[in-house]
Amino acid sequence: MTPAPATATRAALASALSLTALLTTAACTADDRVRSGLPAGVEQEATASASTAAPAAEQPSTAPPAGLTEAQLRAALITEMDLGEPWVPTRGVATWRDGLLKAQVEDEKEDAPCRRLLDALYTEELFGAPAGPRAVVTLDDAYNGSQLRYQVASYRPEDVDRTLQWMRTLPDTCGEFTARTARAGEQGVEVEELELPDAGDARAALRVTMTGETADGEPTYLTVDLAAVRVGEDTITLTNGGYGEIAPEVSQGVVELGAERLTEIRRQGRLEV
Repeated sequence: MTPAPATATRAALASALSLTALLTTAACTADDRVRSGLPAGVEQEATASASTAAPAAEQPSTAPPAGLTEAQLRAALITEMDLGEPWVPTRGVATWRDGLLKAQVEDEKEDAPCRRLLDALYTEELFGAPAGPRAVVTLDDAYNGSQLRYQVASYRPEDVDRTLQWMRTLPDTCGEFTARTARAGEQGVEVEELELPDAGDARAALRVTMTGETADGEPTYLTVDLAAVRVGEDTITLTNGGYGEIAPEVSQGVVELGAERLTEIRRQGRLEV
């Protein structure tokens, strides 16, 4: 396990977000020369706003939505070419997935919603299996070992909006709780809202941190961002986590660029009909 990350001096990145690509310029400070891992072109201080969505029923519908084709969803993915260094295609499943996210909630009163959250982080199936096609890409930060998984899939909008509304309740419902993990014993879990840019039709995001220590007494510190944005009948789901520093600007920037790209893919699809 890796100890809690030290505070790093973050880089200032310039240029505007583009629909087709992000610039890959990253400036480092003279003292620390620390790479931020931000998508190139995303400014460090991202402005964000939360959105509201109409509640819906608890269980997802099995009726297939009228979303994009699999080829269109693949075209809407964010890749390592968009993010630039230090992002690379994944080299395998992150070790912290089984080590920490495979966990049980200790307090029975908090069990249902908080266990559902941990299950969603572990399985990366926030909305369940999609009724339509999906496209997925997983990227690794070669600098600090974090991992980002980006999925675009088709779901019924009312089912997505219901889940987004549930996500917004979790900072109050779960807040802080204790989880017993598969390999690292008890972990303190904190759930906070993560603000997102005003992207897509509806959106919600959380930052989940787990702190504790291994059986050998080494401290553990895991951070995972979970974000979802609905664009019409198609939905982006993002997890971005690791033991190192997980900059919220990465998750925010990827969501913003991804929503713009998905919107454009949908627009092109309508023009071709």
